Amino acid sequence: MVLTPDIVKEVAVLLGRQPRGLEDIAVASPAGEPVVIRVCSLVEDKPFPTLFWLVDPALCYRIDQVEASGLIKQLQGRVDADPDLQRSMDRDHRAHMVLRESFMQPATRQRLQDLGFSGAMTQRGIGGIADFTRIRCLHTWYGAHLVVRNTIGGLLEGWWREQSNSEDCVAPGPEPDNHD
Repeated sequence: MVLTPDIVKEVAVLLGRQPRGLEDIAVASPAGEPVVIRVCSLVEDKPFPTLFWLVDPALCYRIDQVEASGLIKQLQGRVDADPDLQRSMDRDHRAHMVLRESFMQPATRQRLQDLGFSGAMTQRGIGGIADFTRIRCLHTWYGAHLVVRNTIGGLLEGWWREQSNSEDCVAPGPEPDNHD
């Protein structure tokens, strides 16, 4: 998607500030509204390993609610007890690092190296997570999941499906269109 001034303004409204390092709209809704943005790996000469940033306010709110209810702890318990989930998360992180590298411009890669920050990109996965067995933030996992499916995004969607019969849960909205 071409980053027009209007789209950049829309992202600024969603973020509540001017976007820094904005490179693309990775996922847009069927109406063309930004859902997930792609961010440069170097922002203002600082490493930024969070490649994808969830900006859809409804999804962010839903995730805020489930994080506040303790869902990260619940899902982390499942991960801690299941070596298959741990291996799957490790694969997700490693695939994400390869994807992040594929988007990186040569000048950015060189600047990261010059500043001594290459390790921030080669040792950190989804959302900049260094420990590949930890969840840390559902927003980063789900934003990345909407671009390339991953384990924790799948667990979150499964949890939403399980809760869909409960009047206390708001199920996720329609699947956004994926724009590469």
